[in-house]
Amino acid sequence: MTPAINLLKKYKAEYQVLQFEHDPNNTNFALEAATHLNVSPSLVFKTLLVDVDGQLHVAVLPATKQVELKQFAKAVGGKRAAMAEPKLAERITGYLVGGISPLAQKRRLKTLLHSSAMQLPCIYVSAGKRGLEVAIAPEVLLALCGAEYAEF
Repeated sequence: MTPAINLLKKYKAEYQVLQFEHDPNNTNFALEAATHLNVSPSLVFKTLLVDVDGQLHVAVLPATKQVELKQFAKAVGGKRAAMAEPKLAERITGYLVGGISPLAQKRRLKTLLHSSAMQLPCIYVSAGKRGLEVAIAPEVLLALCGAEYAEF
């Protein structure tokens, strides 16, 4: 079990674990998950780390979108944003890139969930390992991550 799944179990959250064989040559992890799970890429949310004015934040957004860095910075009350380096993201979260879950990261960071999730009954996020996803209600994710909705 991953820390993300252990957290879901601990809080008796409603979720479903989905697993697929990850292709080590594929680096578009969220789109790979959508293909293997046979769901729309707009339902599979990727987890990215964003550096805003020297502070790390978590962005959870659909596989079909890119982080609008200026909007993200504004959403967290900052000025400048840049994507965090992959090795830093791994060290801070405790997960490998491609398997970074918004749940149960080593350090709790301010987390923003893309506002498009508001309309959805269920989204898919990494369960903490490449090829392992959880289907979860956005409200459950918000509660467990202390996240909030934002447009970015």
